[in-house]
Amino acid sequence: MKEKFYITTAIAYTSEKPHIGNTYEIILADAIARYKRLRGYDVYFQTGTDEHGQKIQQKAINLNRKPQEHVDEIADVVKSIWDVMDISYDAFIRTSDPIHKEKVSQIFNKLYEQGDIYKGKYEGLYCTPCELFLTETQLVDNKCPDCGREVQAASEEAYFFKLNKYADRLIKYIEEHPDFIQPELRKTEMINNFLKPGLQDLCVTRSTFDWGIPVSFDKKHIIYVWIDALSNYITFLGYNVNQKHDDKYKKYWPADVHLIGKDILRFHTIYWPILLMALGEPLPKKVFGHPWLLVDGGKMSKSKGNTLYADDLASLFGVDAIRYYVLAETPFATDGIITYDLIIERINSDLANSLGNLVHRTISMCYKYFNGEVKEPKDKTELDENLISLALNIPIAVAEAMDDLYVNKAINHIFELIRRCNKYIEESTPWELAKNNEYERLGTIIYNLLESIRFIAVLLQPFMPKTTSKILNQLNTQIHTWDSLKEFNGLKVGTIVQQGEPLYMRINKEEKISEIEKK
Repeated sequence: MKEKFYITTAIAYTSEKPHIGNTYEIILADAIARYKRLRGYDVYFQTGTDEHGQKIQQKAINLNRKPQEHVDEIADVVKSIWDVMDISYDAFIRTSDPIHKEKVSQIFNKLYEQGDIYKGKYEGLYCTPCELFLTETQLVDNKCPDCGREVQAASEEAYFFKLNKYADRLIKYIEEHPDFIQPELRKTEMINNFLKPGLQDLCVTRSTFDWGIPVSFDKKHIIYVWIDALSNYITFLGYNVNQKHDDKYKKYWPADVHLIGKDILRFHTIYWPILLMALGEPLPKKVFGHPWLLVDGGKMSKSKGNTLYADDLASLFGVDAIRYYVLAETPFATDGIITYDLIIERINSDLANSLGNLVHRTISMCYKYFNGEVKEPKDKTELDENLISLALNIPIAVAEAMDDLYVNKAINHIFELIRRCNKYIEESTPWELAKNNEYERLGTIIYNLLESIRFIAVLLQPFMPKTTSKILNQLNTQIHTWDSLKEFNGLKVGTIVQQGEPLYMRINKEEKISEIEKK
């Protein structure tokens, strides 16, 4: 049996169209899921939309429509963007699904019946955009610490979840499972800033709006976002409160990775694990709080007028170019930056000059000197051995980086091989060999380049699927498995490679920026 791998993203909030910062998370998860499939894992990749709450109800009212109509429209927009960006999800879920609502209601009832939820009264502060209750000490300059907006005084009857009952158990779990929260600095932040000072009981219902899942035994209360939205990771797998779980749940839970933005780490590493503990279910193996993708050093927002959207960027530069940019630009633990200038620079330097030039030059030489036929490599020199050794070692380095979720580091390793191949061309001077009729040596060099390009294409599949498909088609090979990288002989002698258009053309920055500004 294949080893299973279950990865989730945070579900997109259906108040409005997601921007490229939101979409980065989905592209990152997709790259990890595709990599795991390439390695032979049985992957289940779940994403979707979070569709309840006061903010959505208010948005629908402002637009003179029903909340369900609004979330239907935005969910379609979200799914269409994920599809445009070539996201290979196995399930796109929606929290307005009747099955989910029924299971969330059952979860709430179970927690109430076992004494983990009780009825009380909330008095304090509330941030509507974040749907977050706050205390005075949590504010930053008297504003919400997450979004920086004004907060309002709130007072209402509510049900509360006894977080502190499980706090010591959670601290012990985190300390005994050092990889549970990644990156490391996020773990330190959660323990020192939230767990050790003591947890307040969590407000888990609202009674001032009605767009959500009602408490079955107290209809004026709506089950609040944390139990509703967070439970999606198990409800759609087939979790049942009576422990008669579906086969899918038995197979894939616990999740191997919850991939979420660093701004919602608290909810996924404190509220969610405690909820699972209360239900008697295993905790996810890892919660990774990825960094943000910033515009000119700041967060994207409509009010700032600096919002970029993935589908717009893809229409300007191509899907794979944007996938490549956001994955290569954003490090493991620190924020990345996205601007039109930087995208163009990356495309020109990495995709046109390095990757595109390598593939086009090599295929062209194979046609020029051998009518496109792949020749048998003969005696190897030290120069050849060095290239082959690097090619055979790069998959090992990529695997180590990807297994630790260092995605941009993995991409850097692949481009190390691309740069080495370009240097190999300059060092081996195939044009001089042709001039001197040294065709046996020339055939060896071109084989080494073509096989290295095959390695590159196989390794780039999780990140740039359309581009790598074009490369493999030009190489005229169906051999693109991970195991084929164990030996440097996957490209069969006698194959006729296929000429094609350059993968990427250099972009004139001034002209492109002018074109964008006009639009």
